[in-house]
Amino acid sequence: MGFFNFLTSDIAIDLGTANTLIIHNDKIVVDEPSIIAKDRTTNKVIAVGRQAQQMHEKTHDNIKTIRPLKDGVIADFHAAEEMIKGMIKMIDTRTRLFQPSHRMVICIPSGITEVEKRAVRDSAEHAGAKEVWMIQEPMAAAIGIGIDVEQPVGSMIIDIGGGTTEIAVIALSGIVCDQSIKTAGDVFNQDILDYMRRQHNLLIGERSAERIKIEVGAALTELDQTPPDFEVRGRDLMTGIPKVIKVTSSEIAIALDKSVAKIEEAVLKALEISPPELSADIYENGIHLTGGGALLRGLDKRLAAKTKLPIHIAEDPLRAVVRGTGAAIKNIQAFRSVLLT
Repeated sequence: MGFFNFLTSDIAIDLGTANTLIIHNDKIVVDEPSIIAKDRTTNKVIAVGRQAQQMHEKTHDNIKTIRPLKDGVIADFHAAEEMIKGMIKMIDTRTRLFQPSHRMVICIPSGITEVEKRAVRDSAEHAGAKEVWMIQEPMAAAIGIGIDVEQPVGSMIIDIGGGTTEIAVIALSGIVCDQSIKTAGDVFNQDILDYMRRQHNLLIGERSAERIKIEVGAALTELDQTPPDFEVRGRDLMTGIPKVIKVTSSEIAIALDKSVAKIEEAVLKALEISPPELSADIYENGIHLTGGGALLRGLDKRLAAKTKLPIHIAEDPLRAVVRGTGAAIKNIQAFRSVLLT
């Protein structure tokens, strides 16, 4: 097969609501926000990823920014296709005589419907994939943080992404029980946005809300290490003039309280429906947190207090899923049981 290697290439894609990551040749080559910018008149794509993110909410009438994924699934089919094409172009800038055909493994949420799964496959095929495999996000996250999923041992994964929070109990290369809720990073941003408007009469954009979440986001009002106050700039709703205020992490914890409570509820529900033998394993091994939401300060402590179980935050939680996907494409034969066609 050596001769044909340059004609095919293996790509692992974590197609996320907020970020898309791609692994090629065992390296993370693309880590970009899931967004594209289009020209309204010509309908051409102007920018993909980070470049489009910088235009987001700052555009004039001729440019529109689109986030093709919503709640973990494809909401705008054509935009998703363009985005995948654009991201794949970022991998290899060399001009080639033959355009290689790609084998792709793509992540999907565990609570996805057949129609939504079809949309993912079609988008990938239109973007030049010869074979498309899919892997469920909690499964990919488990492989990515180094859990041996084939063993008859239960592991519980909580993957808090941009659009969905996936909670799953995994054993014997399969998902035994799962909960998928649409309370995740995007909802946190919306909560912060609403809070600023309600409490401070300040109108801010999505990007500012995201910055606040990263800089001072918290799930508990009392933290061991409190981050410094963060300056927020926005428009005063009373006067209409731009102004700046300082927010603390405890304020953001209050803003996010209801959404974090929903995640706690889903975790308890998943623990409730898992078989007793696996519950015993979870008691021993604890719960693993992955995804961008795992970086929320104090979330592990809050979940530990609620479940009375040890909570482990994965190292580099943002990349756990794509690492697992990369491991799956490297060894498709071994992971055949966890891949869906």
